[in-house]
Order: sequence, then C-alpha cells, then structure tokens
Amino acid sequence: MCFVRTTKPKAAAAARIGAALARRKRVELLELLRPCFARTQTWLQAGKYAAAVMSQIPRRNGWTIAAQAGDRTPDKTQRLLSRAVWDTFEAMGAVRRFAVTGLDEAAAKAGRRRGLAVGALDETGQVKAGELTAGVKRQYLGCVGKVANGINTVHLAYAREGTGHALIGAREWIPAGQIGDPATSAVMGLPEDLVFRTKGQLAIDILTDAFADGVVLDFVCGDEVYGWCTGLREFLEDHDQAYVLRVPSSFRLTLPGGLTLTCKQAAARLGTRRGWEIRSAGTGSKGHRWYAWAWLGTASARHHLLIRRHLETGELAFHYCFLPEGQPASPSRPVRAAGLRWPAEEDFELGKDCFGLDQSQVRLYTAIARHTVLVMAALAICAVTADLLRSH
Repeated sequence: MCFVRTTKPKAAAAARIGAALARRKRVELLELLRPCFARTQTWLQAGKYAAAVMSQIPRRNGWTIAAQAGDRTPDKTQRLLSRAVWDTFEAMGAVRRFAVTGLDEAAAKAGRRRGLAVGALDETGQVKAGELTAGVKRQYLGCVGKVANGINTVHLAYAREGTGHALIGAREWIPAGQIGDPATSAVMGLPEDLVFRTKGQLAIDILTDAFADGVVLDFVCGDEVYGWCTGLREFLEDHDQAYVLRVPSSFRLTLPGGLTLTCKQAAARLGTRRGWEIRSAGTGSKGHRWYAWAWLGTASARHHLLIRRHLETGELAFHYCFLPEGQPASPSRPVRAAGLRWPAEEDFELGKDCFGLDQSQVRLYTAIARHTVLVMAALAICAVTADLLRSH
C-alpha cells in the first residue's frame, strides 16, 4: 500500500480508484488461493506475505516481511515457506488462471481481442552465497554480469499484445549432481521423486500445466536455449502450437529442393538488398523498434526461418518458426510475436526491483518455489490492476 499526496482532484480520484481496484483484485486472488492451503492461518499468512512484498519496504527478507505483516519475529514467515502444508504448484496454477483471465478481460475492454497472446519462455538468475542452496552453482549470471554462485529459474510469461503481461509459470533448474547425491539432496530439501530436467524440459513441464489450465497461446517464443531443444519443438508441434523460437547461426535447416544449410549460410545467400522488409517489432521505451526481416521457406510447408537484421549494426538474429495447418504462411504474425518476447525480461526486472523476486533468504527447494509463487501473485495483482485501469 502507498500514499499519494496531490492537490489535483482528478489525480486524487484516479489514485483512489486504482487503490480500490488493487484491493479487490488482491482479495479475488486470495480467494482463488484458499483451496491450496490445509489451514486457514497459513492461507492468511500467505496473504500477509504477498501484501508485504507489494509494499514499499526497501528490502524483502524474513525480518522486513515479518515486520510489515505485523509479526514480532520471522518465525511465521519461515514456517510458511518451509514447513507449512500447502500445494505450491496448485497455488501457481491459481495465480496463472487469475493473471490470464485478468489480462484477457483488460484486452477485451480495450477493444484488443485480436491482439496476439504470446507465451514467452526465459530464465532468470539469483545470486546465492555458499553451497547449500537448492540449485546453486558457480556460473555466469546475467543479473550481475559476472561469474558467481547463483540459482536459475525458468519462467513462462503471458503477454497480451497492446495490453500487458505477467509471469504465469516457473520451475527451478537443479543440476544433475545435486539430484544424484542423496546427502546433498537431503540438505537442499529436494523432493525424493525429483529427476533431472534441462531448461527446455522444464519449459515443457510449465507449458503442460498452462495447457491443462486452458491457456490459449497464439505463439510460444523463447531464446536459443529453447529453440535448440528438439524435445520442446516436438512437444509444441504435437500440440499444434505455433512457435517463434530463436536458434543459433549454426542451426541447420533443409530448404526447398533438399539443400541443407546453416542459418548463417542461408542468410548469406540473401545478401543485404533482396528479400528484406522493414517492419516494427513492436513499441519499446523509445518508440517503435524497426528491423529488416527476411522470411525463408523450408522443405516443410509448416516450418520457416525468420531472420532479423539490425538496421545500424547489421547484426542478425534467427528464429525458427512453426505454423500449424490453417495458419497463413506469412511473416506478419511471427514478426509481431518475436517482438513480444521481451515482456518476460521486464517482468523479471519489475519482480526483482519492486517485489523482491531475487531477495528470498531461503535455501530449501520448496521455500524458493513458494517465495517465487507469492511474488508472482503480487506481480499478477499489479499487472491486472494496471491494465484494467488503462482499458477504461
């Protein structure tokens, strides 16, 4: 909760309306979460936790969250995350359904029913000191720009074109060595039935849950980690799910006529003059993001290569695309979809800066997942509220 001081009546009225809507949406989501908890007290504590991470406290850890929730010590907060009985992934499903329904409602009210609905896959890191946190590994972390001890979590963001976006799914990546070592697994609180999953396989798990919840996506997008994963591409194609996935320049494809080339070789055959079209990849903080695009067919009528070229540097990015039967084999929608991959990164930035996504002082697998879910809940409440207010 925050206080706004202004002498302008319209601004004051808008602030009151926004605050009231946010409170209603928070109550609505908490009611959806209630069946996930074995005890009412635990459910109420989860509501306090979500409200605390949405507040303006400068840091979000056990002590500050407890103080904001009105608790003298962080014992209740620690119990909520580590020992209390509640279904973490069913709670994630409730957050997902709330976010998707709310963003779809905002799109409808704003007259943007035809705007694309995109599922953007991406992962984010979090620095963790020591060697006892579930999933911790010394690695390059983009969040700090250097090699450090940290954990990685794969996320799915739901983005409505021209409306808004929120995180709707997550799975932490755990190294195989930790899962295979009984002593390490016990210290980190890893589930006994946990098996090693690559990031691409975790993406499949997240999408499986989303599809089971009835989430409808026009496209799934992701960077090279996901585009390189054959299993993920096959999973999406088996579900007739269109995708626009980044692939490396070395990715090989077969062109009409049977010629097999890498993406880089296929681009070189185009040159820089013929076969390119200037299109916007959507609007960013500085307006439209203009690029040159090329659209190449392959030996498969349903697969295409979309190449993006930076207008100033000439840097190339390659997207392998699948369009199910009945969808037009043109670059218009895939270009728009490719431009909607960035909301996941914006959600990470907002989640970390405003809701403490990377500030959990926990090390057990379940505790990390529960902190992530409750931050996703806070992010969803704010995203849905803001988009509904804009749609009026």
